[in-house]
Amino acid sequence: MPMYQVKPVCAGDIKVDLPTCMYKLPNVHAQHGSSCAPEHALQNGEVDPAVKALEARQDEIMRKLYELKAAVEGLAKTVTTPDADLDLTVSSSLSSQSPSCTIFKGTTDLDTILGKDLGALRDIVINASPKQPPLTLLVLHRFLCQRYRVLSTVHVHSSVSDVPPQLLSCLGPRHADSYARSLFQLGFTLIWKDVPKLQMKFSIRNMCPIEGEANVARFLFKLLAPYPSDPALATQVDSWVDTAFFQLAEGSTKERAAVLRALNSALGRNPWLVGSELSLADIACYCCFLQSGSASSSLTNVQRWIKSCENLGHDDLAKLVLQ
Repeated sequence: MPMYQVKPVCAGDIKVDLPTCMYKLPNVHAQHGSSCAPEHALQNGEVDPAVKALEARQDEIMRKLYELKAAVEGLAKTVTTPDADLDLTVSSSLSSQSPSCTIFKGTTDLDTILGKDLGALRDIVINASPKQPPLTLLVLHRFLCQRYRVLSTVHVHSSVSDVPPQLLSCLGPRHADSYARSLFQLGFTLIWKDVPKLQMKFSIRNMCPIEGEANVARFLFKLLAPYPSDPALATQVDSWVDTAFFQLAEGSTKERAAVLRALNSALGRNPWLVGSELSLADIACYCCFLQSGSASSSLTNVQRWIKSCENLGHDDLAKLVLQ
């Protein structure tokens, strides 16, 4: 059945007169490669020189803001902690030694251990009591200065009234370029403070504080050389470190004598405590050995081992701090 038809309402031959009084605008879609507004565009599609100058100025401001942000993040490790009330800035030093350290074998990556460098100086902040100077950490600091460019700074907290002069200069003299933090790879800040136990802070956002000289020494040593890949050797290193701090440094006379005999026995088989290379075990035991006043030991292997430790060149620091 066919559909019915409807007559057209309007005839198909109607003509519509378009207005001619409106002004014409340039074709926006024809301006390729320009994100500026039409009023800042030239007839040939180029950007106005004033806009180019404004964009260059904005890029320069953003670059300066990024540098300022990086500097503030570096200072946040000390400013946003209870250690902000520092009374005395004593010294800063730049390590000018060779960036490589030949004493330890193996390589370490700061980005892997400390996180990726985002422009701010990676600063290790240590709170220590002047009554118990962390000799192990001071020796490790010297090793770090032989491998990296270290910005070393000593502060005195308001909780401490008197600090011996040798502790104020234990990290070296002030360097003329200490203000340029971007020139350094690592920051080492030592704060003499009245604390019951040594404490280290590195990243206040990503990690909790590390307490105890032994644990901080393990952290710092990993910046120099990796732990032994053999689990048995790594366990021996940790065992000697604990023995040094808990028995040799803080133990009774009987415990110290037992540790010396164990040292003499281990050193009879190897030149160092764990194998044929210097490790954290040797550094910790040597420093605790000096602090305990047991340097007069008559054991042959121990005396030979002491001479080897002194030949590393850090015996002057130990004697200076222990004065």
